[in-house]
Amino acid sequence: MPRGQSRLTPEQRRIRAQIAANTRWSKEDPTATAEKAQAGLLDKFRREVDPNNELPEAERERRALAARRAHMQRLALASSKARAAKRGGDSAAA
Repeated sequence: MPRGQSRLTPEQRRIRAQIAANTRWSKEDPTATAEKAQAGLLDKFRREVDPNNELPEAERERRALAARRAHMQRLALASSKARAAKRGGDSAAA
């Protein structure tokens, strides 16, 4: 097996990831981390909708929030399709 690759099964890797996550959250506040991540994501959308910083602040914010909602909806759609495909449904092609 190439160096750096694990001999763990997918289930063992999942458990190892859960251990790491729980260890991390036992040492820090997940709320503060999540707030920082969400702020960074919203900043990314602000830059995307107004790369030259030319829009009024209110309009930039409105567009950034709409872009974030669209992003979350795309994630939800992809998740829905993946679940349907796992169940063997035909709605994955929609």
